[in-house]
Amino acid sequence: MDPERSDAPSPDAASRDDSRPTLDGESSADPQSTYDRIAGHFSKTREYAWPEVESFVTDRSADRALDVGCGNGRHAELLAQRADAVVGVDLSRELLREAVHRARERGYDETASFVHGDAARLPVATDAVGLAVYVATIHHLPSRAARIGSLDELARVLAPGGTALVSTWSTAHDRFERDAGFDTTVDWTLPGGETVPRYYHIYAPSEFEADLAESALETVSFEVSSGNCYATVTASTP
Repeated sequence: MDPERSDAPSPDAASRDDSRPTLDGESSADPQSTYDRIAGHFSKTREYAWPEVESFVTDRSADRALDVGCGNGRHAELLAQRADAVVGVDLSRELLREAVHRARERGYDETASFVHGDAARLPVATDAVGLAVYVATIHHLPSRAARIGSLDELARVLAPGGTALVSTWSTAHDRFERDAGFDTTVDWTLPGGETVPRYYHIYAPSEFEADLAESALETVSFEVSSGNCYATVTASTP
């Protein structure tokens, strides 16, 4: 299975992440322009919420919730059932348009709002959210400093007692024949065959745990599922 958890029912072959990762050091466009370019097609293949996110939000609620790297808003939709107000943040303006359209179409647009922003500099007030998801996004940040900085930002915006779920691709998936974390690109194939490279840092599970420990977050639980690492976290107590 694709470590990014392509939705079921499966899209046609042209919309899957079927290509092998390219070699370390190969460059790709910046994440904003990359996802602006593929937003419409990407959104069509990301219809359903991940089971792990569904399990995380079960029995949790908050006044305000946050979806970091919200994409087309599929997980913001889940949060809208658990919070009075939800903010989705994404670097891609085209994906944000997809998210706004989805929210209007499905009737949760009065609960959810979508904001352009960077995971490493969240446009959210300190201690503002009680529930958050940060799913399949941290691995697109281009340096360890930026990735840990984004975890610190998540800690900053979490209210006391707030909880978040953070996930990333990992070397635990059999697609990646390595034990140590590494940088790579993975192509997205558009209809017609055009490929668009996307930068990833593929985490070793122990490396991801180390970055979480280095950040201002406290890890409550950690697991590997379907090739992804998942951490339930809270803000560390000063």
